[in-house]
Amino acid sequence: MSNAAKESVQKKAPRSTKASRNKVRNIVEAALLSVGKAIEVDRLAELFDESERPTKQALRVALEEITVDCEDKGYELVKVASGYRFQVKQDFSPWVSKLWEERPQRYSRALLETLALIAYRQPITRGDIEDIRGVAVSSNIIKTLLERSWVRVVGHKDVPGKPALYATTRQFLDYFNLQGLDQLPPLSEIRDLEAIGLEIEKQMQSSGGTDESLDFESTARSTEFSDSDDSSIH
Repeated sequence: MSNAAKESVQKKAPRSTKASRNKVRNIVEAALLSVGKAIEVDRLAELFDESERPTKQALRVALEEITVDCEDKGYELVKVASGYRFQVKQDFSPWVSKLWEERPQRYSRALLETLALIAYRQPITRGDIEDIRGVAVSSNIIKTLLERSWVRVVGHKDVPGKPALYATTRQFLDYFNLQGLDQLPPLSEIRDLEAIGLEIEKQMQSSGGTDESLDFESTARSTEFSDSDDSSIH
């Protein structure tokens, strides 16, 4: 950690007699390393006995210090929708990914476009998606998105047949290293549906295929995409 960064973080640190800053930081770091998924600040606070529980501000300072310390390491601390987690930096994925031999998942253009429409137009029905795309949406696409927990049913449209309304999930945000939907590219910057799908694909590639249930392993695995491939997930 640079001296300037240390001084900046130290100025924000509240004085506490409950637990030393170093102890708080070490506990937070150990928890993040062991759990293998994102943790919220409130959950981190619950790790401490009430008699020594640090304030949320103290925990955030500890997280800031850990973030700065990771600047010259092969992994980083990132904040996503579900909280904070460690992950391998994307620059090192080509090497770390060799630790896993299974074939990476492949996603069809149709799936990416469907996911993009749900992300930008939610809540939306399958029929609405078909009207926009001009083609039928495969049941396997919806099934895959539900199984990946990227989308969920949030209600039913008040029309004959009561079709399900789909919206994205917190797991979707975590996968793409997003804290909220407001971090998606503005629609004004995207000209058509194909461009939206390409933008989603770009986000997937830059995120390295991060999955909430995995830590270092997840960001090392690559994700492949295909317009039409028998092995792709449609």
